[in-house]
Amino acid sequence: MATVKTAKRPISPHLSHYRWGPAMLVSILHRATGDGMATVGALLMVWWLAALAGGEAHYAAFAGWFTFADGSLNILGYVIGVGLTLSLFQHMASGVRHLFLDTGAGFELKANRSGAVLTMVVSVLATIAFWAFITVGK
Repeated sequence: MATVKTAKRPISPHLSHYRWGPAMLVSILHRATGDGMATVGALLMVWWLAALAGGEAHYAAFAGWFTFADGSLNILGYVIGVGLTLSLFQHMASGVRHLFLDTGAGFELKANRSGAVLTMVVSVLATIAFWAFITVGK
């Protein structure tokens, strides 16, 4: 019987073989924020439409989950609002980063890492600026 020489095969890529970095985090955040906005946004939209169709009492019950009697947001309103806003800005900044990567720019390690960190910084600053603008106006 002939013996077959087996060449050393490369190890299959797995998460344990990779070092965590900003680019990996931003990639995961991009997927998570897109899924989160779609899921939470769809649920809130259906709930809001059902409350509108149900009449004034149903809409008041819906609005009561997110606002106080004086119209200001309660803690649940802030948590959901800030979470969705941060998700939107993170997803948008990551999308802009991918737009540049699609042109062939930013694949160098330093530029890739800087771009990934920049998406997180921009999304946090944009969220803070957005909510400061909204709350200062009241």
